[in-house]
Amino acid sequence: MRVDILTKEYPPAIYGGAGVHVAELTRALRSRGDLEVRVQAFGPPRDERGTSGFADPPGLAGANAALVTMGVDLEIAAAAAGSDLVHSHTWYANFAGHTAALLHGIPHIVSAHSLEPMRPWKAEQLAGGYRVSSWIERTAYEAADAVIAVSAGMRADVLRSYPDIDPDKVKVIHNGIDSELWRRARDEDTVRRHGVDPDAPSVIFVGRITRQKGLPYLLRAVKELPPRVQIVLLAGAPDTPEIKAEVEALIAELRQTRSGVVWIPEMLPRAEVIAMLSAATVFVCPSVYEPLGIVNLEAMACEVPVVGTATGGIPEVVVHGETGWLVPIEQVQDGTGTPVDPDRYVADLAAALTEAVSDRARADRFGLAGRERAITHFSWQSIAETTYQLYLDVVRRRMLGRM
Repeated sequence: MRVDILTKEYPPAIYGGAGVHVAELTRALRSRGDLEVRVQAFGPPRDERGTSGFADPPGLAGANAALVTMGVDLEIAAAAAGSDLVHSHTWYANFAGHTAALLHGIPHIVSAHSLEPMRPWKAEQLAGGYRVSSWIERTAYEAADAVIAVSAGMRADVLRSYPDIDPDKVKVIHNGIDSELWRRARDEDTVRRHGVDPDAPSVIFVGRITRQKGLPYLLRAVKELPPRVQIVLLAGAPDTPEIKAEVEALIAELRQTRSGVVWIPEMLPRAEVIAMLSAATVFVCPSVYEPLGIVNLEAMACEVPVVGTATGGIPEVVVHGETGWLVPIEQVQDGTGTPVDPDRYVADLAAALTEAVSDRARADRFGLAGRERAITHFSWQSIAETTYQLYLDVVRRRMLGRM
């Protein structure tokens, strides 16, 4: 059986959790040896066997980004000829999957990593293209043979956002972690080179600068932390100039009142990210929207406890009082994830972080428990096996439907 995985992100062009998911799932599926897996990705040609890249169509240069995406998708749909099933990831590739399914008469599976109705701030980024991306996503989800939700929280969001979808076709298959690639590795020279004291307590954030990641709330909470606690921000790729300016202003304000605020906006190699995580006392995930959060699994695999918002799929990863701390949040039900009481959320986040850095022995225990949980519950091999069985089931049902 041939399966084509359709994706915007693929190595070396990865900037978010969906790209990590696609790369790791592809590797695990290919390791089976009984499945032909091709990857159709956005971007330049790849030198990896079975993987193709598709550049932006020159005729759409300067057009709205959503239209450019659709242009790439049409080329990907054509390239999927001969496949038995297409599996698309994020709205960027959903149009390719839906079109390929119609064109070639094959099943289409969608993986739900995020949802456009849950990210209305993207209208700032895409303007009218947000209406296009929302239409693409709805159309693809409602027509798909199966929808994979990366958490039970995401499954609930899918069914709430798209109530016309048959609940039986929405399956939960979690994101995973390669615990051999992601494991504690102390490298004090690298840590010091980036301006961090490995001997002092630190809170680390890793993620893109987007509304959903909640970085402005974290920067406000940091004001309440003990003065000797360092704040390490591996934060880049801002969605809009507005969110970038807001984060820059908050960091500048913090630096006027405390030392040890380290901001690294460029994407670091994995080895350096692991070194920075391994030196941290606690990892923080202040997201107001997070379907699962691979970054939490990466931190846990490196034996770092997690302080995370109790929203989306985060409570399915972080066990409060065992592998970290969950910060309660009551959210406005308008799709933005905005806290009903932002000041209360910021205060609760600050309190959880203060507790996390106050007892290093406890933090170390939580970190060890987190790695054990990551290994036991989130291995890519088990996720690939579950995904493969879904492929077989969908293809079988499609064949029976033709008889």
